[in-house]
Amino acid sequence: MPGSDAEMLALVNEIIELRLQLAEAQDQCVEMAVDAGHLLAEIHDLRRELAAARSERVPGRIAA
Repeated sequence: MPGSDAEMLALVNEIIELRLQLAEAQDQCVEMAVDAGHLLAEIHDLRRELAAARSERVPGRIAA
C-alpha cells in the first residue's frame, strides 16, 4: 500500500499530540481543584468571621 507508512506516522504523531494535550488539561484540572479548595477554605473562614461579627453586634446600634 503506497503511503501507509506515512499515514501510520501521521496517526502516531496525532496520538502523541492528543496525549500531550490531555496531560496539560489534567494538570490544569488539578491546579483548579487546588485553587477551589483554597477558595472554599477562605469562604468558610469569612462565613465564621461574619457570624462572629453578627453575634457581637449590639442590637439597636447604628453602624458608622
